[in-house]
Amino acid sequence: MAAILGNRSIKKNRRRQFNKLVSQKILPPVLALAIFLVIWQLLCLYPNFKLPGPIETFSETWNPFIIHPFFDNGESDKGLGWQILSSLGRVGLGFSLAAIVGIVLGILIGANKLLYNAVDPIFQVLRTVPPLAWLPISLAAFQQANPSAIFVIFITSIWPIIINTTVGVQQIPQDYINVARVLRLKGGKYFLKVVFPATVPYIFTGLRIGIGLSWLAIVAAEMLVGGVGIGSFIWDAYNTTTETNLSEIILALIYVGLVGLMLDRLVGFIASKVVPE
Repeated sequence: MAAILGNRSIKKNRRRQFNKLVSQKILPPVLALAIFLVIWQLLCLYPNFKLPGPIETFSETWNPFIIHPFFDNGESDKGLGWQILSSLGRVGLGFSLAAIVGIVLGILIGANKLLYNAVDPIFQVLRTVPPLAWLPISLAAFQQANPSAIFVIFITSIWPIIINTTVGVQQIPQDYINVARVLRLKGGKYFLKVVFPATVPYIFTGLRIGIGLSWLAIVAAEMLVGGVGIGSFIWDAYNTTTETNLSEIILALIYVGLVGLMLDRLVGFIASKVVPE
């Protein structure tokens, strides 16, 4: 009897948790999306509103951009799947370099007050430079579009990583430092046992900001450097604007937003597994 009552209690708790998940996490965004689509469709009924509505956008891009995202007709005539993968490849390389260099520099700068005072004003100036302002410099330096785009990603995303890592090192509790002195932790042991664990939350904050900036930067950079990539796709579609191309641009923007959301959630998920509660 007790076992039966226990099973019923477990089922009730699971049902209650599921209902709570649906009511708080699933229904609100679904309703908000539905309201947005209805408003968008109603605006399209206005004669002077030139953008296609959601129904028109969906119907015009269904074949091939939705059902065949990986078609390849050569050169830059590729599906949105290939365009996004090409952009993600550049983002992955540029962001990885920024993460490695940013974390190392952030730890060194945060641990040395004299070095921090020397370079902080320079970093504060450079981090305010818009991503596209770096593009002419990178094109002049590398003479090629792909390395230039990767450099723009690198230089755009590195600043929040450096700054947050530096702050993390500077915010290490004095108790941790005192304990390390008592235990005579030095060099690698001090870094692994004290500096890195105390700095990890700040590092992941910088990484999460940096990945968002990386995705913003690559879309903007690809609009100018051309080739294969989601930014180039949007720019090429705009330069040959027709009603169908507007639908393609809108669909590409939706994909850009979804990929950006997934990148942010991915870094947040990794942080939740690495950073202690």
